[in-house]
Amino acid sequence: MGLTHIRTPRNFVLEERIERYAAAIEGHPEAFAGRWAEACFPSVGSSTPTLSRYARVHLDLGCGKGSYLVEAARRNPGELFIGMDIEPICIVYAAQRIVEEAAPNALVIPLGAGALERVFAPGELASIALNFPTPYPKRHFAQRRTVTVDHLLVYRRLLSQDGTVTLRTDSQPLRDYALTQLDAAGYHTLWVSNDVRAEHPGIPQTEYEGRLAAQGARVYGICAAAGPEPTPEQIDRGHDAEQSLVAYLPEDLESLTYVPLGMEAAVTNLINRRRREARRAERSPR
Repeated sequence: MGLTHIRTPRNFVLEERIERYAAAIEGHPEAFAGRWAEACFPSVGSSTPTLSRYARVHLDLGCGKGSYLVEAARRNPGELFIGMDIEPICIVYAAQRIVEEAAPNALVIPLGAGALERVFAPGELASIALNFPTPYPKRHFAQRRTVTVDHLLVYRRLLSQDGTVTLRTDSQPLRDYALTQLDAAGYHTLWVSNDVRAEHPGIPQTEYEGRLAAQGARVYGICAAAGPEPTPEQIDRGHDAEQSLVAYLPEDLESLTYVPLGMEAAVTNLINRRRREARRAERSPR
């Protein structure tokens, strides 16, 4: 959910919080692969006694502090919403929100993208939300991004036939890089947006998104579904695509009113370099 620093209360004790909100944290998720919809359904005291499973299972990968997860669960009580995050503090805060806001159809798992195929069975997920993932702008950190062709190939194995992947980000370069990777992984786009809040206002907001709104930053996004299986050549194009996000910056850098997280120095350096080159060109004899 972006490179954010989470402030904790002065007397915050992680272990105590984990124990307090353990009801919303699944510590052994591998045991439920392939049967999340049935295993998590509240059969005792259910308001829908004729049902025995949730209609669909959704994943919020990199769920942060859980505001998106809980709001999505609240709006869709007949469906299960699972959040995953590798940051223990995020997991605790998300679990606290689930418990305090009484969202029985939501839970969190303290794992990251590398565990997905241990936790879910093929075709089990109706959707995967990637809300403001860390962009990792530099080329040598590219494989950490959750939108690489390799990650997207894993997602498509876990998605149901009509399942979707939705990316939302404040980084236009990450969004445009993701388009190359989605194509390489055999997805087709359902929508591409330069202003998700305006064009898709029904999507629940994250904490990070709330701060972006205060800064006047845009939210870029893509919603995509798996198409035909990609060819090896297609996958190779994803691996061979430019991996530095600097390459996906707009040409007119000085018109930017908001610079994506982690790219401030790169944008400043590029602007200064172009100015120096322009001054040298002006001084050169014609």
